[in-house]
Amino acid sequence: MAEAAAGALADEQVSRVRDDPPARWALLCRLYELPAAVDRGYLPFRRAAAAFIGWQLRRGLLNPESGPSPGSPWWRAVNECLLRDTSEARELAFGRPGAPRTAGVAATLDFIREPTARTWYRAHNVSIVSAYLGNEDLARREGRVERFFINLVLMRVLYAHALVAAPRLALGWLAPCGRLIGDPRVGMTGIFLSLSRVLPDRYPLDDDLGRYVNAEHRLGHLLDVGIIVPRLGQLYDWSAGELGLPGLNALLVHPGPTPAYVWDPREADAWHPVPSRLARAAQRAVSASPRSSRMR
Repeated sequence: MAEAAAGALADEQVSRVRDDPPARWALLCRLYELPAAVDRGYLPFRRAAAAFIGWQLRRGLLNPESGPSPGSPWWRAVNECLLRDTSEARELAFGRPGAPRTAGVAATLDFIREPTARTWYRAHNVSIVSAYLGNEDLARREGRVERFFINLVLMRVLYAHALVAAPRLALGWLAPCGRLIGDPRVGMTGIFLSLSRVLPDRYPLDDDLGRYVNAEHRLGHLLDVGIIVPRLGQLYDWSAGELGLPGLNALLVHPGPTPAYVWDPREADAWHPVPSRLARAAQRAVSASPRSSRMR
């Protein structure tokens, strides 16, 4: 019998766990376990991937849509894209027949062959951004507050990537700190990939965006308002080129700039609140503008 292709095996694995959230977690963990002959330091990167899916599980985002507490069709689709790309790349690395079906698979295969912080972020973010771009219709069905935080998650994961791959863009003159802070193998990554201190462990959310924004802890406000938002234009431009996904630029509108993934640009005020004293200090601290959005 002909050996099953990598893509078919990946589809089968994801299909088996589609309506079993804990099994999604277990599959992700297994996908980061490679034989010694293939593994070049892959396993430690599981920390960041597990933090991201763990937050989704706690909120019930990945619950079956037909269950007593239905999950989010959008979050389920995004998670499946990441699982499928990771699974297919792993099978290809094992020598299964086939060619990468998506840019996310190709990027993940590059990461398996050369596991570094930069290749991990690129693989992760190619899959995530591709899923964002491919599931806008599902995203439009989410509530206003959920759509706000969907944009917030995106800008944070893009920024985390820039910390290790374009640290001067991310931190200005503090660039030498970027690669250490953003390394997905250390605990600081949870700051970028988790919003558990802001959002309650439930889904869906009510419509009171101001309450959630006001509840954001000091570090989150400092990061978002003081550091990331002032350089969103450069960040999205750099990320679109780095990931090879030009459609990413359409998810930001000017002036502002303001995140606009299924978000009304007329509600720009939500993205530009009055900065706290600490956020203003952060703006000043990293205000040295990079000479180019491609600067490393």
